Amino acid sequence: MYRKKDQPVDVNTPISPIRTLLESPEQSLAVMENAGEEFIAAPSLIRKSIIHFYFCLEGQAFFEFGPHYQREILGRRNYFFFNPDQDLPFRLRLAPRTRMVLMSITLEKLHELFIHEPLPFLKPENIKQKYYDERDIPSNLLVELNQLINIQLSANANRLYYQGKILELLALYFSERKPDTENCPFLNNEDLVRKIKHAKEHLLAHEDNPPTIKELARLAGLNEYQLKAGFKEIYGNTVYGYLLDHKLDHARMLLDSRKFQVAQVAYQVGYTNPSHFIAAFKKKFGVTPKKYLMAAAV
Repeated sequence: MYRKKDQPVDVNTPISPIRTLLESPEQSLAVMENAGEEFIAAPSLIRKSIIHFYFCLEGQAFFEFGPHYQREILGRRNYFFFNPDQDLPFRLRLAPRTRMVLMSITLEKLHELFIHEPLPFLKPENIKQKYYDERDIPSNLLVELNQLINIQLSANANRLYYQGKILELLALYFSERKPDTENCPFLNNEDLVRKIKHAKEHLLAHEDNPPTIKELARLAGLNEYQLKAGFKEIYGNTVYGYLLDHKLDHARMLLDSRKFQVAQVAYQVGYTNPSHFIAAFKKKFGVTPKKYLMAAAV
C-alpha cells in the first residue's frame, strides 16, 4: 500500500518520506506529508480484499487511477476503499502543505473485531461486493488523527501505542452517527436533513459569536423544535453541546501541537476565563489541560 524508500517517483520534486508507524501482515498505519511548495507523487496500490482508509487532514490530494480517471480529496475528508476482485494500482499526488494518514486492515481482521455486530459490507451477502465511501472527518476523529503527527514516544512504546490507535480510529470511524429514520420519521425528509446540516455548518463558522437557537432555526428555514430534535438525532447532542465538544476537541489539537500555553488555548477557543476552560476540559477528557500536556510529553 505504501511507497518503499527505494521506489522512484515520476516528478522532479523529491517526495516527502512516508513515515510508517506500524506494519504487519494484518494492518498498517502511516503518515504522508508534503511540506514543500510543489506537488509530489508516488505509486501506490489498493490491495485486493484489504480495507484501505485515506484520511486527508489538510490540503488536497489526487488518486490517479489512469490517464482519464482521478478522484480528488480535500482536507478534513476521508476515503474508504474495498475491492474483493483485484488489486488497483494508482498514483497518489499531494498538493503543497498536505498531510494524510494512511491505514489498512485485512478483511479477516476487521471481521474479527465486528463479529458480534457485522458491518454492512461484512455480511455474507455483501462480502464479494466492492465498497467505497467518502465522508467528512468528524472533529473527534480528527483530534486522534492529528495526534499521530505530533506524538513523541519511546521506541518501546511505539508498537503498542499504534496498535491501540488503529482500534481507536476504527471505533470512531464506524460509530459515526447516522440519522435513525425508522425511529424519527421526519428525518426521512432529505430537505430537513440538509437544512439541519446547513445549521451545523453555520454554527461552526460563527463559533466565536454563535447565533441563538431562534436565529439559527430561522436561518436554516426550520422551526425551533425541528432544529433541536433533528440536531440531537443526527449529531447525538444538543446544538450548544455539539459546539462545546467541537471547541474542546479543537483545544486538544492545539495542546497536541505543543505550541501554546493553556491560557492561550483557552482564549483561542473562546473562553475569557481560563479556569472555566480548565473545568470544561476536565469534564470532557477526565484530566486538566496541564496534566494532559504533561502526559503527552512522557
